[in-house]
Amino acid sequence: MTQHRLRRLGARLARGVGRRLGRSRGPAARTAPGGRSPGERRPPDDARRADQEHLAAGPARAGAPAGAPVVDYRPYDDERPDPGEVVWAWVPFDEGDGRGKDRPVLVIGRRGPALLGLTLTSRDHDRDAADEARHGRVWMDLGRGAWDARGRPSEVRLDRLLELDPATVRREGAALDRARFDRVVAAARQVQGW
Repeated sequence: MTQHRLRRLGARLARGVGRRLGRSRGPAARTAPGGRSPGERRPPDDARRADQEHLAAGPARAGAPAGAPVVDYRPYDDERPDPGEVVWAWVPFDEGDGRGKDRPVLVIGRRGPALLGLTLTSRDHDRDAADEARHGRVWMDLGRGAWDARGRPSEVRLDRLLELDPATVRREGAALDRARFDRVVAAARQVQGW
């Protein structure tokens, strides 16, 4: 079994044990700045299913092109990843050669059962902006947040939208505040043309 698969299996087991024991994931997982209060719970499954059907039905904004991602800000205080939260996931490298890295990802919405997200990094791409632009990569300063244990400022990649299986991500980050979330989504729309 590869190291990546072992990590994913370990994360799944930890989530399952935590759910059975009723444990939270710590302060970062309990906060939802600009969203729901820490004690507020996710709606019942029937309401959740209706939410997902609404989100999967198509773009919520008028004039959006067909197939455009449906974005939403809905961080909930529970163990599942939601739009508006920074989670950790395996992100393949651009080369598509099977290699990748475990990275923080800002979840911005859903496409069917898949999560849609944008990669975060603590690397300052202002220093190599010309090289990044030459390769078509566009970054935006995001600032600091609880997703980085060392408190470093982060950047978010706007030109690459990831589709992630919710079962493969770990909800260990934090919820992004609504104002920054809206700025990131607006910038990603402009860069990607949706």
